[in-house]
Amino acid sequence: ADIISTVEFNHTGELLATGDKGGRVVIFQREQESKQQPQRRGEYNVYSTFQSHEPEFDYLKSLEIEEKINKIRWLPQHNAAYFLLSTNDKTVKLWKVSERDKRPEGYNLKDEDGRLRDPSMITTLRVPVLRPMDLMVEATPRRVFANAHTYHINSISVNSDYETYMSADDLRINLWNFEITNQSFNIVDIKPANMEELTEVITAAEFHPHHCNAFVYSSSKGTIRLCDMRAAALCDRHAKFFEEPEDPSNRSFFSEIISSISDVKFSHSGRYIMTRDYLTVKVWDLNMENRPMETYQVHDYLRSKLCSLYENDCIFDKFECVWNGSDSVIMTGSYNNFFRMFDRNTKRDVTLEASRENSKPRAVLKPRKVCVGGKRRKDEISVDSLDFSKKILHTAWHPSENIIAVAATNNLYIFQDKVN
Repeated sequence: ADIISTVEFNHTGELLATGDKGGRVVIFQREQESKQQPQRRGEYNVYSTFQSHEPEFDYLKSLEIEEKINKIRWLPQHNAAYFLLSTNDKTVKLWKVSERDKRPEGYNLKDEDGRLRDPSMITTLRVPVLRPMDLMVEATPRRVFANAHTYHINSISVNSDYETYMSADDLRINLWNFEITNQSFNIVDIKPANMEELTEVITAAEFHPHHCNAFVYSSSKGTIRLCDMRAAALCDRHAKFFEEPEDPSNRSFFSEIISSISDVKFSHSGRYIMTRDYLTVKVWDLNMENRPMETYQVHDYLRSKLCSLYENDCIFDKFECVWNGSDSVIMTGSYNNFFRMFDRNTKRDVTLEASRENSKPRAVLKPRKVCVGGKRRKDEISVDSLDFSKKILHTAWHPSENIIAVAATNNLYIFQDKVN
C-alpha cells in the first residue's frame, strides 16, 4: 500500500506531493533556510498526510476499483490555501489544503468541549474570541468529479486558463470545468464501433502550458497527436501527427510493445514535446512532425533481454520523464533503482542510483555504468545482475532549482545540486 505511484512539485517548488497505492497523499514542505542550521538548507519535511481515495466496488460490472493514486496535479496558489487534483482509476478529486493556527473560544450556546449548554443557564452574552493554537494542516475535499470514465484514468492535466482540466482514459479524453462536477465534455473518443477492431489506446495526455486551446495525447502505437479545440468540439481529427518511421531492419516481435509511449510532456517553453517509450526518450519540435529532433537511449543494453522482460511483464512498465526548469536537461527512470539524466546542450548523460546504501544525507552520488558482456571493470555493474524489481517509474523536478524527487518503490529520495 505504501508503494509510491506519483510525485509532483507545486508551481513554486515549496511543496512536494506523493500519492501511493493505498490511496494516501503525503505532502512535504521545504524548510525555510535558517542561520542556525545552514546544513539543513531546503530540506523537505512532512507537511500533511490524508486519505484521498478509498477502495470501491462497481456492482454493475462486478469490478473492484483500486484506491491507488494515478496522478496528482497542483493548481497555482491564489490565496493562503493550496489546491490539488488527485485521481484513481475512476474518480478525480479536488482537495483544499489549509492551515489553522487559531481557534474560536467563548461560544454562548456551547461549552469548550462543543456540548450544547442549557439555555436557562445562559445569563450573559459573550463575544467569541480567537485564541492561538498549535498549527494544524487540514485537507478537505472541495469537488468530486466521478462517473465519467468507463476505462482507467491514466492522465489529468490542468489547463492554462485554470478554469478547466482534462482527464484521459484508454479510449476517451474528457474536459471538466472546476465548478461543475456532474457533467464533463468529451473532446476525444477513439473507441471503435466494434471493440474487436481496437488497435491502439491513449496512454498519456497533457495541455499546452500557454495556449489553452491546444493539447497532446500519445498512443500505444508510438504516435503523438496535437489537437486544437478551436477547430471542432470533438477533437478526433488532430491538427498535427508526430510519428517516427520504423527502421525495417530493427523490426522484431517486440517492436510494437516497446514503441508504446508511456509519458508525454510539454517543455516549459511550450515549443517542444518529450515522449518516453520503453527504451528511449525523444524530444520533438512542434514544427516538425516526421521525426524527433533528439533521441536519447535510456537503457539500450536491455535490447538483448527483451524476451525475459516480456516473460516477467517488465516490458509493460510505464516510465515517466521530466524536464528541468530551463528545459535544458531531461530525466527519466530505469531499473536497479537507476535514473538517467541527459544534458541537451552538451549531449552528456549520466546514470545515478537511488538506494539506501549510497544515499546518506549530503553524500555525493557516484555515476554508475552498466557493462554488456566482456570484461567488467570494478566500478561497473553487469547487465545480468540488474534487479528488475527495483525500478524508478516516477520522478519530479523542482520548477526553478536543481532539486529532484525520485520514487523508488516505497522510498522517496530528494537530491539537490551540490552547493559549494
